[in-house]
Amino acid sequence: MTSELRRTLGVFDAVVIGLGAMVGAGIFVALGPAAEAAGSGTGLLVALGIAAVVAYCNAMASARLAARYPSSGGTYVYGRECLGSFWGYLAGWAFVVGKTASCAAMALTVGAYVWPGQAHAVAVAAVVALTAVNYGGVQKSALLTRVIVALVLAVLAAVVVVSFGVGETSPLAPGGELTAGGALQAAGLLFFAFAGYARIATLGEEVRDPARTIPRAVPIALGIALAVYALVAVSVLTVLGPAALADSPAPLTDAARAAGAGWLVPVVVVGAAVAALGSLLSLILGVSRTTLAMARDGHLPTALVAVHPRFQVPHRAELAVGAVVAVVAATADVRDAIGFSSFGVLVYYGIANASAWTLGPARRPLAALGLAGCGALAFALPLGSVLAGSGVVAAGVVAWAIGRGRDRTAP
Repeated sequence: MTSELRRTLGVFDAVVIGLGAMVGAGIFVALGPAAEAAGSGTGLLVALGIAAVVAYCNAMASARLAARYPSSGGTYVYGRECLGSFWGYLAGWAFVVGKTASCAAMALTVGAYVWPGQAHAVAVAAVVALTAVNYGGVQKSALLTRVIVALVLAVLAAVVVVSFGVGETSPLAPGGELTAGGALQAAGLLFFAFAGYARIATLGEEVRDPARTIPRAVPIALGIALAVYALVAVSVLTVLGPAALADSPAPLTDAARAAGAGWLVPVVVVGAAVAALGSLLSLILGVSRTTLAMARDGHLPTALVAVHPRFQVPHRAELAVGAVVAVVAATADVRDAIGFSSFGVLVYYGIANASAWTLGPARRPLAALGLAGCGALAFALPLGSVLAGSGVVAAGVVAWAIGRGRDRTAP
């Protein structure tokens, strides 16, 4: 039975998969908490800029590394090849646990919008359904993601149009005090919405001509996402103002109501649920590929290496990831899941930038900026997220040390 994946994705499909992971539920759930942390409209826009700069550095590091090492696994592979097996393992560990929490957060967002009284049950059902879609092959996943991205962009465009049509508040209107710590924490929360561009890199083994496709697809997807987020943030600020935005648990529906577009509210609700499903689809796809890569190297059970002979997907890894996400979605709180996910993903990208440093002097300034940015945003997150994330990363280090000790003492 082969363990190699089929290369079927071109630039367009790779961009769409990246957009499906970025232009998803993050913009529906992160804008309010980020505005609260930032303290003002100016602070929110500054935070968006900070998150975009860090994301750009990470995107370019990921793109160049993926072109050099076009195998499934993303920074797990890059860290291993550039820095050593421990750093590759740590990146893979941080990605799998962080993105598993992110999968649960997206599933819970679906539940919160579709059936608030049964959010956990709906979340589990969403995980089961999308795991089945991914099991059927990456091309089917790319096709469904294309439809979801088109629908979500249409919903966001409608919110932007109606908000700008009646909005009277300047997006730079004063609010609370703007502080460096608040801006960094807001940027860390907004980074949650940007992080999907690495999904392209983790699919490196399924992309045609990866040396050309990946460096083109990653910046295109990131640039589109940044433009969308900036338009949505500014338009919502003009109709709600910074204080009301900070207090809003559902800012896009509140913006539609404030703009007198009550007809748009149910559309936004559907759009948020569909966006979360799109993010969840891409997240499960990426986590399962990193799980496959780690299993190939013996860091996870080798039974997960199998690739389905008909569908050409790592079916056991996908089923295992789906099962774990379903358990977390049945028991976790969405806010805790988001904070924990952000910390793990920033650790992952920190290792990506450290790996990009080894590609040569021309890559080092951007890699250094990205590494510093990841560290600053990770430790600016709420204290509970930092402590929980640090604890799980430490647990991964302990597991690595125990495994190495067993290897050395084995006959």
